[in-house]
Amino acid sequence: MLADMSETTMKWKIGDAVITKLTEIVLTQDATWIVPALTAENFARPELAWCKPHFARDDGKVHLSIHALVIESQGQRIIVDTCVGNDKNIRIAGWGKRRGPFLQDLSAAGFPPESIDTVLCTHLHVDHVGWNTRLENGRWVPTFSNARYLWNRAEYDYWSKTEGNTGGDVVQESIRPVYEAGKVELVTPDHAVTDEVRLEPTYGHTPGHVAVHVCSRGQEAVITGDLMHHPAQCTHPEWNAGVDSDAAMAEQTRRDFLARYADRPVLVIGTHFAAPTAGRIVRERDSYRFAT
Repeated sequence: MLADMSETTMKWKIGDAVITKLTEIVLTQDATWIVPALTAENFARPELAWCKPHFARDDGKVHLSIHALVIESQGQRIIVDTCVGNDKNIRIAGWGKRRGPFLQDLSAAGFPPESIDTVLCTHLHVDHVGWNTRLENGRWVPTFSNARYLWNRAEYDYWSKTEGNTGGDVVQESIRPVYEAGKVELVTPDHAVTDEVRLEPTYGHTPGHVAVHVCSRGQEAVITGDLMHHPAQCTHPEWNAGVDSDAAMAEQTRRDFLARYADRPVLVIGTHFAAPTAGRIVRERDSYRFAT
């Protein structure tokens, strides 16, 4: 299934569909602010030895990534999650007022913004909607001018009732301008984008969170969104993110996801997993690990 790999761009072929990863930000940091249990003490435990070196270091710092995934399916170009974006008012160090080259990198990979048909957000947190819009003459305008933006209706209904969002002015900068431009289609959590690409409800991290399932010619892949932030949560699905809207539901979603895809030839692509980013869920005694 792996077609090509480099430091920040990866490509996988799933039957006739192709998935390309475009990286915006690579992080190596203490990530306890995201998942409190990601500590050096916990990574010293023998059941998490498999996390090193790709996903964790001995000092407890972990490797993470913020990236978009472009799915080419049946003549459609679908970008899944649009990262942090430029010029945004985000109250997280290194994320606010960025001037990064993401759009240039996207174009260099063969996907200029005007060529994208569908923008699909697994959920509407700050680091998944940033490039929904760009700043033009002091106004936030849709970045992907020819695309429809697909959001689970339950997710939009929740965020449309608030002026804030985790980490910044996300509703005002990255959500409402797209909706008011008439670009948004609110869909059900099992919506089929093409015959090969469909949504899969994975609630808990947010009220309308979805994963993305790709199936073509008998091959399968699933894009996690934030049902997991780090591969260690395969072994410890009870480790919640601090920003999970419903911790009990988020844990159950992870357990269901792991049971559903374990020991199957399904490529799991982590939305925040550092390179190599994709692998398979493997049962190990009474838990799981992420095998690359």
